Amino acid sequence: MGASKYNIVAEIPGTENYILANLLSGQADIISKSELDQLKQCSGHLQNADFVSKGYITDPDQEKQRLRLAYIDFLEQRSKEEVQIFFAPTYNCNFECSYCYQSSYHHSPEKLSEELIDGLFIFINTHLAQQKKYITLFGGEPFLSGKSYMTALDYFLELCGRHDMDVAAVSNGYYLDQYLQMLEKVNIREIQLTLDGPEKTHNRRRPYKGGKPSFSRIVSNIEECLSRGITVNLRVVVDKDNIGTLPELSRFAIDRGWTTSPGFKTQLGRNYELHHCHAGAEKLFSRLGLYGELYMLIQNHPEILEFHRPGFSAARFIKDNGALPAPLFDACPGCKSEWAFDYLGNIYSCTATVGKKGEELGSFFPNIKLNHEEIAKWQSRDVLSIKECRECHLQLLCGGGCGAIAKNSKGSILAADCRPVDKLLGMGISTYF
Repeated sequence: MGASKYNIVAEIPGTENYILANLLSGQADIISKSELDQLKQCSGHLQNADFVSKGYITDPDQEKQRLRLAYIDFLEQRSKEEVQIFFAPTYNCNFECSYCYQSSYHHSPEKLSEELIDGLFIFINTHLAQQKKYITLFGGEPFLSGKSYMTALDYFLELCGRHDMDVAAVSNGYYLDQYLQMLEKVNIREIQLTLDGPEKTHNRRRPYKGGKPSFSRIVSNIEECLSRGITVNLRVVVDKDNIGTLPELSRFAIDRGWTTSPGFKTQLGRNYELHHCHAGAEKLFSRLGLYGELYMLIQNHPEILEFHRPGFSAARFIKDNGALPAPLFDACPGCKSEWAFDYLGNIYSCTATVGKKGEELGSFFPNIKLNHEEIAKWQSRDVLSIKECRECHLQLLCGGGCGAIAKNSKGSILAADCRPVDKLLGMGISTYF
């Protein structure tokens, strides 16, 4: 008997206590310093019975068996997951966002054609036929003006309706009002829109091309969506430049009545380097740095929680469900529960790779070609196939991170994208409990 390999211990800021969690045994407790010392000093003849019953102290062979069973259950559950299909109908965009990671991408100017759209659905109905799925429009900006483009996208939506596929979209929201009648042809899951702060801050970071402000038009389209019963997932891309405006944006959303709408939800997107160096890299937060700043902001501005409830690793899940989440053997959905396709006929693993030269995994149009070797690498990626993860006690909460980031920073999909989930959990326990 000894301490479990999967015990996670983190300080709870503002207290003298710790959060002790073990995703394999499904247990979590707030413990004192003396109890932590007991856990560290456990041996065959000195054991806390409570720690044993909750799996914090365990037999190593029995723990290996539990891990195997948990992994089998994870694979079974993942096989039942709905697949999110991203489709980029263009890489053009009408915005000049200061941090756009696609700005270095160069693409030929082919237009979206009905033949390609037909080819996309042939591929989906052939290669993903046995899986539940829905489509998310991506880009570039999927809702651009222009008669020929809108006609092509109308045909795409018509096919989505014909194949009974739900649709979501990731948009800057500027021309969204021109598409709302067209979108009535399908069941809309949600539309993700972005505001990067109150009006002045947002307009500086996310202007229409040529410097034209975009804030008021997006706000109008958010409210039009909510009035029509369309779910809005409002995203804020955060870095050191705008984090301080989050309380003001929160109050703005609260005052507009958005936060009481059943169709309104939010997410924070950390601005980070993905495929090329960000021009303002000194403004970027590490993951821990962002959540540390967010934790302090919430202490001083609790109204933020009415606008957005950060995950803080598993803390929000524990608050909402009264239990830990299941062990996370893989945090990367690429080529498993997520695929990406573009208007050039290319296939990619996910949104983090779509459009980047050299990341293609094959094509669906004009001919179907698949790089089975590369696809197999993506599909084999989990904490048991990544060497660094196998020995890490955080593996079942971290899940190995993002495969695209790992490949970009370390040269291999089968490398770890480490995340400070223990420290985030401690901040979250302090925030929610």
